[in-house]
Amino acid sequence: MPTAARLHRPGACSSRNRGSEAGADLASTVRLALKIDVDTLRGTREGVPALIDALQAAGADASFLFSLGPDHTGRALRRVLRPGFFSKVARTSVLEHYGLRTLLYGTLLPGPDITRHAGAIMRRVRDAGFEVGVHCFDHTSWQDFVTRRGEAWTRLQMQSAIARFQDAFGAAPLVHGAAGWQMNAAALALEEELGFRYASDTRGSSPFVPLLSQRRSACPQLPTTLPTLDELIGIEGIDAARVHEVLLERTRVPCAHHVYTLHAELEGMKLLPVFRRLVQGWQGQGYELIALRTLYSGLEPARLPACAVMSGCVPGRSGLLSVQGAA
Repeated sequence: MPTAARLHRPGACSSRNRGSEAGADLASTVRLALKIDVDTLRGTREGVPALIDALQAAGADASFLFSLGPDHTGRALRRVLRPGFFSKVARTSVLEHYGLRTLLYGTLLPGPDITRHAGAIMRRVRDAGFEVGVHCFDHTSWQDFVTRRGEAWTRLQMQSAIARFQDAFGAAPLVHGAAGWQMNAAALALEEELGFRYASDTRGSSPFVPLLSQRRSACPQLPTTLPTLDELIGIEGIDAARVHEVLLERTRVPCAHHVYTLHAELEGMKLLPVFRRLVQGWQGQGYELIALRTLYSGLEPARLPACAVMSGCVPGRSGLLSVQGAA
């Protein structure tokens, strides 16, 4: 993918609309989609049930996207030379959030198969009425290698994830959200071929359709528009006690297409109180908290702008991500 400029302030509404939106009645309902990335076996077992309870208590909806194959989280140490990796680890207390056992999976400990060990919990999400979808097959392999691999490798990873999803749920997945916001051109094309109706693989400002070799994809992107907690905590003195205030300031001006990505290992565990404050704050701002499927159902794909998917930087996160290019 071509390289994009640095993606500044993800989540800001366009200045073109800011004036009219600033005067909008906050009592009127606007929508904010919640996308929950589930990366690990521990996150599935412990974080997912806690998030189900929190969402149900608040009357909020969300999309849960699962890692479906082996948990090889320990192999993430391959990123040790990536710029910004150590500072992010120090800021976000990786050991505290993920636990020592998880950080040894795939290295000193074999990587457990997440679907086989926690399929019942995944089905509990569906049975509770929440949307379920594909995050990846092997989270660490996808995040570390997809930008350096071709169509055959990518196809195998995606087909493996779909097969596991069908084993767990008895149905084909409709939504894909890439691990670490890492994609390649083959993956974008395969989303069409493999039957995904929509995806949330990118960072950006509003829904769009990717440009695939100068044609419009049939699989729209619903990009993450807001920064994640691990991108904010530890930056400019922001701590867990006030990080929700920083995010709520970003959403003070109503915006109809916000997508917030949270993680079962963070907001579903130690940062669950932060998530509860966020949910309360967003509902107080007039937002209805929805799943990606609801956001998609309100769109007309033929009217969405066509944008290239590019490689770019997001403040607070190391490495390059897939970001929305200009229309």
